Amino acid sequence: MRVAVAKYPVQAPEDFTQFAARQRQLLSEARQAGAELAVLPEYLSLELAGMFADDIRGDMHKSLVALQRFQQDWITLYADLSRELGLIIQAGTFLTAVGDGRYRNRAWWFAPDGRQGYQDKLQLTGFEKAAEVIDGGDVLNVFDMNGIRTGIAVCYDSEFPLPVRAQQEAGARLLLVPSCTDLAAGATRVRVGCMARALENRMFVAHAVTAGDAEWSPALDTNTGEAALYAPMDHGFPDDGILAITEGDQVWAVADLDFDALEESRVQAQVAVDRDWEGQFVPACRQAILQTGKVDEAVD
Repeated sequence: MRVAVAKYPVQAPEDFTQFAARQRQLLSEARQAGAELAVLPEYLSLELAGMFADDIRGDMHKSLVALQRFQQDWITLYADLSRELGLIIQAGTFLTAVGDGRYRNRAWWFAPDGRQGYQDKLQLTGFEKAAEVIDGGDVLNVFDMNGIRTGIAVCYDSEFPLPVRAQQEAGARLLLVPSCTDLAAGATRVRVGCMARALENRMFVAHAVTAGDAEWSPALDTNTGEAALYAPMDHGFPDDGILAITEGDQVWAVADLDFDALEESRVQAQVAVDRDWEGQFVPACRQAILQTGKVDEAVD
């Protein structure tokens, strides 16, 4: 499976038509590169707030309320593009109203045959908690994408081993990570999380990011990081685990993911964290004992 991940330059569209045209252009480029699956970044839908007046787009709460009227158009857009381009699209996230003034950071995907689904972000960042209107998800999913079982971990979720392990145990061999980070430290945390999940679960990880500045937005103000595709650091894969990564103004990183080679690598694994996972749950490893280093007194 050839997969493309975006380093998406954030802009401020004048209207939904302009936004839609840009999505068609960018995703067409991914398809022309041979991609079967394209991954866009977290908070992509907040780019739509760029069309609002300053008093709305500069206020997170007002932006979320105003964005809801575009949700169905947004879903229809990516469903249509998926069908037209013959491309599975993970369309970043849309902060979706779920009632009582609450929202979830929802990562949608769309397939050419009309299938679609989503994974809500589970763990909230400090920024999301401070908004006081965003809730974490309560369901963990795995999806079939062109015969490959696939999980989604939205940004911060990629830093938590156990939910991704549950997806791996449900058959996931590919993890999609749409992200949005403003500081280099945040970008590093997500990158390290992606690489760790690839290592410990013997899976491929596809990581998309936002890029550039959007001073008008409290969420998309500054964006840092590179889009990349990661593999486990083992036989048949790069020593650093990096299959492809963006550089400079490059929008798409593209790589062929060989799932047969992934399964074969289990047999000749140098380090089989995925196989040895249960070893950390033996009683001796579940509770640490404080060793004082005190020498016992001699007994006569």
